[in-house]
Amino acid sequence: MIRFTSRFRFGARANPYIKAQKTLKVDGKEYKFFSLPALGDSKLNHLPYSIRVLLESAVRNCDEFAVTQKDVQNILNWETNAPKQIEIPFKPARVILQDFTGVPAVVDLAAMRDAMKRLGGDPQKINPLCPVDLVIDHSVQADVSRVPRAYEENEKIEFTRNYERFEFLKWGSTAFKNFLIVPPGSGIVHQVNLEYLARVVMEEQGYLFPDSVVGTDSHTTMINGLGVTGWGVGGIEAEAVMLGQTISMVLPEVVGFRLHGKLPSNVTATDLVLTCTQMLRKRGVVGKFVEFFGPGVETLSLADRATIANMAPEYGATMGYFPIDHKTIDYLNLTGRPETKVRQIEAYLREQGLFRDYKSGNDPHFSGEVLDLDLASVQPSLSGPKRPHDRVPLAEMKKDWTTCLNNKIGFKGFGIPQEKQADVAEFTYQGQKYSLQHGSVVIAAITSCTNTSNPESMIGAGLLAKNAVEKGLKVKPYIKTTLSPGSNVVTKYFEESGVSKYLDQLGFTTAGYGCMTCIGNTGELDNEVAEAIKNKDLVAAAVLSGNRNFEARIHQQVRANYLASPPLVVAYALAGTVNIDFDTTPVGTDKNGKPVFLKDIWPSREQCSKAVEQALKPQMFRDIYSRIAQGTERWNQLKVNKTDLYQWKPESTYIHNPPFFQTTELNPKPVQPIKNAYCLLNLGDFITTDHISPAGSIAENSPAGRYLKSKGVTKKDFNTYGARRGNDEIMARGTFANTRIINKLVSKVGPQTVYVPTGDVMDVFDAADRHMKEGNQTIVLAGQEYGSGSSRDWAAKGPYLQGVKCVIAQSFERIHRSNLVGMGILPLEFLKGENADTLGLTGKEQFTINVNESNLTLGQTYTVETSTGKKFQAKSRLDTEVEIEYYKHGGILQYVLRKLVKA
Repeated sequence: MIRFTSRFRFGARANPYIKAQKTLKVDGKEYKFFSLPALGDSKLNHLPYSIRVLLESAVRNCDEFAVTQKDVQNILNWETNAPKQIEIPFKPARVILQDFTGVPAVVDLAAMRDAMKRLGGDPQKINPLCPVDLVIDHSVQADVSRVPRAYEENEKIEFTRNYERFEFLKWGSTAFKNFLIVPPGSGIVHQVNLEYLARVVMEEQGYLFPDSVVGTDSHTTMINGLGVTGWGVGGIEAEAVMLGQTISMVLPEVVGFRLHGKLPSNVTATDLVLTCTQMLRKRGVVGKFVEFFGPGVETLSLADRATIANMAPEYGATMGYFPIDHKTIDYLNLTGRPETKVRQIEAYLREQGLFRDYKSGNDPHFSGEVLDLDLASVQPSLSGPKRPHDRVPLAEMKKDWTTCLNNKIGFKGFGIPQEKQADVAEFTYQGQKYSLQHGSVVIAAITSCTNTSNPESMIGAGLLAKNAVEKGLKVKPYIKTTLSPGSNVVTKYFEESGVSKYLDQLGFTTAGYGCMTCIGNTGELDNEVAEAIKNKDLVAAAVLSGNRNFEARIHQQVRANYLASPPLVVAYALAGTVNIDFDTTPVGTDKNGKPVFLKDIWPSREQCSKAVEQALKPQMFRDIYSRIAQGTERWNQLKVNKTDLYQWKPESTYIHNPPFFQTTELNPKPVQPIKNAYCLLNLGDFITTDHISPAGSIAENSPAGRYLKSKGVTKKDFNTYGARRGNDEIMARGTFANTRIINKLVSKVGPQTVYVPTGDVMDVFDAADRHMKEGNQTIVLAGQEYGSGSSRDWAAKGPYLQGVKCVIAQSFERIHRSNLVGMGILPLEFLKGENADTLGLTGKEQFTINVNESNLTLGQTYTVETSTGKKFQAKSRLDTEVEIEYYKHGGILQYVLRKLVKA
C-alpha cells in the first residue's frame, strides 16, 4: 500500500496542475495553495467532503511519478469509479503513534539504519520526512486505585517498570528528525491529538493544505470528528509513510449517514455511538468511509462527533467523518488554539470548498442507500458482553443477561448450567463479609479516549456521583473503581465544577492519565475477589466507558465486559451487578432507608451542558498544553547518548534487535510456492488482534513467561505484552497466547494447538518453533472478519516469526489484511459461501498453494491442494499492484529499505 517517492518538495518535479495554484492573504500574510475550485470541474460540487481531501492531496502532489493526472481524474470521477476498486495514491501530512506501537516502530527504524549501513547505504536516509507525534499513554496501569492521588504512585511504578522503553524512546527523539514525544502522564493519544496536536490546516514552505494523519492505533479516527482525515494503519505501514512513501489505497465508497432530530435528555453520546455502531455493522461498511450529514449534526457538540468518529473501527469503517463547520471553529477556540491560526484555518477551508454549511441543503452524493437516524429515537444502552457492536438497551439489560447465561458459549453466551446460575461465593474483605454471584461487578472504570474526551459525558458521571453521595449511597470497597482521564484538562474542569470530591468518595479517584483499563492495564484484582471468582467459576462483570470489550482484554478473570457511558459506569458500580433492572430495582437506599432509583440521581443532558459551559475554559487547555514541550521531571531526568545508531543491549528484555532486516539482501529472491504446509491453528469467526497478539498480562507458565523467567525476570516484573513489544523474542512467544482463543484443533479453550505430524498437544509457540526447526511451512485457517480490532502490527509480525506463510479466511479486517501483506504473509479468502467446515477441512491436512512469480496478479484465484486429495479455490487478497511488489520483496519495509539503498 505504499508507492516509493520522496516527501513532497514543491517544485521538485513539474506539477501539471500548477495553474490551480492560488494565493490567500490572512491577517496580512500571504499563502499559496492548490485550489480545488480552480480545476473548473462541476463534479467537485457533488463529491463527499472526505473525498475532496483525497483529491486535494493528489492535485498538490501530482508529479506524474508517484501521483499522476490519471489519479486526479480517477478521484474526480469518484461517483463512477468508487464501485470499481480503483487504486489511488494518498500522502498523509503526518503520523501519530502511541507507545505500545511506537516502541516497535522506532525499533524497526533503528534496525533499518543498521541494515542500511550493512548494505552500503547512508543510515541518515532512515529519518521521518513528515511530522511524527508519539504520545506515551499505554504504559500506566491501575496498580493502585481508590486512594487519593493514586496517579502519582502509578506513574512512579510506570517509570520504574518501563525505564528501558522510555530511555529508548528518548534516544529516538534525539536520533530522528521531525519526532515529537509527549511524555507519560499527559493523556491519551487521541484526546491529546484532538485537543492539541491536530493542525486542521497544515502550513509548510508557504503552502496551506488540509491536515491528514495515519496512526498506529485504530482509534486514530477520533480526529475525524474535528474534520481531519485520518485512520489507523499498521506500524509497518506507518513507518513507510514516515520515510516519505505514499499510501496506495482503493478509492473508497462513501456511505452517507443522515442525522436529524435531537437527543433525549437522558441520553449520552455513548448511547448514540453504540446505536450507530450497531446500525453500521448491520449495513456493512468495511473498507468504506462513512460521512455524517443532516440537520442533526448541528445539534451535536464537537466532542459528541469525536465520540462517534472514535468507534469507526468498531463499526468497521475506515473513517467516520464529520466535515468541518462552525462547530469545529468554536472547538478550536475553546481548546485555546491561537486566534490567528483559527482565522487562517477558516479562511483556507472556505476558499477550498471544504467548509460545510448544513443549512445550505447542498448535500454531496453518496454510495448506495443513505442510512437515517432520528436522534430522538436513541435509548440509553450498553454493549457486550464480548463485542462492542452487540448493543443492549438499558431497559433490556437484565433479560439479556439471563439469556447470555443460558446461551451456549459464544459471543452472546456463557453456557452456565441452570443449576449453577444461582451460585454464590462468600468471602471476607477488609474485615467485612461479602458475596459474589454471576454478573457481580468487580471492575468499574471511567476510561478510554472514546468518552473521557467528552466533557458532557464526564461531567455527567460527576453529577451522578454528587447526587448519589448526597443521598448516602456507596460503592462496595472490593469493586475496582478507576478514573483515567484522557488529558489533564479533565481534572481541571472536574475541580472547577466541584465534582471531584464526589467521584473520590465513590472510589473513582484518578489512577493515571492514559488508556489504562480500556487497553487491559487494569491491574490485579484483590486476592480475595480473585479467589472468590475462581472458586465458584463465576462470570464476573466489568463495566467500562471504553471502546473494546473482547474476551480476556480487560482482565483474564472477568468474562463479561460491558461498554457504557461514564454515568452508567458509576451507576453499575453503585448497583454492584449487571443483573439488574434499574426501572424496578433501586441502586441502593438513602440515609433514611428509602429506596433510591437510578432516575432519582440521573443528571439530564441539559444539566450536564450547563455545567460544562460554566466549568470549561480555553485557558485550561493553554495552561495544560503549554507544559507538554517542557516534559515532566521524571522524563527530563532520563539521560541518553546521542548516537545515530542504537547501541543494542543483548541482556535487555524490553528492546531487542529484530531479525526482520538482519539477512535482507539487496535484491529479493523469487517467490516460491507454499508446499505441504501444516495448519498451525484452525480458527472460527471474529478472531481479533487481541486473540492473535494480546496486549495484557503475561501468564507465568506461558512461553513468554517461561522465557522471562529464564532471563531472571520475576513474575511481578513481567509487565504486559503491550509493554514488551520492543522485544521480538517475547512477542513471538506471545502470539496466539490469548487465554480465550478457540482453536478447533484442540478440545479446550486456550492458547494451545496440535503439532500435526505427531498429534502432540502443546502451546502454539512451541508447535510453531518445532515446525520451523523441522523445516515445515505452516498456514492458518480462519472464519469471518479475521483480524478485527486494534491496528496491531504484531498480529502480523508474530505469525511471521512463527513461520506462518499464508492465512486462509472467509474475510479479513482492513488493517490486518494490510499488515499481513506488509510482513510477506499471503492473505487468501475462501470463495463465497465456503469455509473450512463446509469444505470438510479438519486442519490436520497438509496444504500446497502454487503461488509463484508468474501467477502473482490482481484478482488471482489459486487452487489449494490438500494431502487428503481435497482441492478448493481461494482468492488472493493482494489488492493492488503495489501490494504484489511488497509480497515479492517479503514485506513493505524490505521494499522500502532496498529502494532507499539504491536511491
